[in-house]
Amino acid sequence: MQESGAATLDDLDQALVHALQIAPRAGWARIGAAIGVDPVTAARRWTRLTRAGAAWIGCHPGPPAAESGQGCLAFVEVDCANGRLTEVARALAAEPHVITVEHVSGGRDLLLTVLAPHLAALTRWVTHRLGALDGIVTTRTHLASTVYTEGSRWRLRALSSEQIARLADAAPRVEAAAFPLTELDHALFAELSVDGRASHRLLAERCGTSPDTVRRRVNRLLSSGMAQMRCEVARPLSEWPVSLILWGRAAPDALRSVAEQVTGAREVRLCAGVIGRHNLKVIAWVRSLDDAQRFEVRLAERVPALTVVDRAVALWPMKLNGHLLDERGYRTGAVPIDIRAVAPAG
Repeated sequence: MQESGAATLDDLDQALVHALQIAPRAGWARIGAAIGVDPVTAARRWTRLTRAGAAWIGCHPGPPAAESGQGCLAFVEVDCANGRLTEVARALAAEPHVITVEHVSGGRDLLLTVLAPHLAALTRWVTHRLGALDGIVTTRTHLASTVYTEGSRWRLRALSSEQIARLADAAPRVEAAAFPLTELDHALFAELSVDGRASHRLLAERCGTSPDTVRRRVNRLLSSGMAQMRCEVARPLSEWPVSLILWGRAAPDALRSVAEQVTGAREVRLCAGVIGRHNLKVIAWVRSLDDAQRFEVRLAERVPALTVVDRAVALWPMKLNGHLLDERGYRTGAVPIDIRAVAPAG
């Protein structure tokens, strides 16, 4: 039984979360040494946070997977019939390849993030599954091109530079180098997406192989950037409880430069190129609705070559990177991420 959500994160909790954002699979001895506690205390604190749904660690395919032709990322807007939103959202949240489901303000009811093995599979899912789902009025699909930054790089910023340095050797060293994903790799993705700290032994039992094989495959997935770990915290505990979604436009020849400037803003969680009527999507966590407007002003000053053309606020992020959230933003469960669940075109 999950405990009731924590009301606050004390200084030690914040330091623990920040340490795990840097080195999500590091041993408790290394984590404890970095934040100044013994391993038992660090592990106990983490167990308390996860049981409360206040923090969790997952895993998702990284950009090298898509860049090597082994994945397709799309943002899908969904309009629902009156009174059917919750029903539709829950049906979509149960799908392993629909990794994020958000009820948002503005010109759409739901915003989905969808992973597919390739464009044909995505097209088939949008046409045959999404198009036939009861309660949906219309959908609009926007394909992602380049992901410039995403949530695994976002930090709580509770540690000193000295503490961060202590974790440097334990952080995954990424040298983006794609390779063909095997069935075992996909199975490991699914398991790690639910519990990013699952032991090699437990993963081996669940995937039907040996701990040594799991260790090698997991290390390769992480070091290549094909898999990316992410330590999340319930938004009300982060001091940035409002999720702001912006769609922008920049000149095609300036898009990369604009995106790099956008990613430098502390609040930004996602910055991705989009193929559609807008060519950039940005998600930022801000302190309040007033701060959402101030952030847009700051962004305009920082990146004058970007024109924001639409905006929304996440009213209820129902599913985030595979993890199910309650109305307050606390984790209640997870659906393993598996892009193979999308039926291939045939």
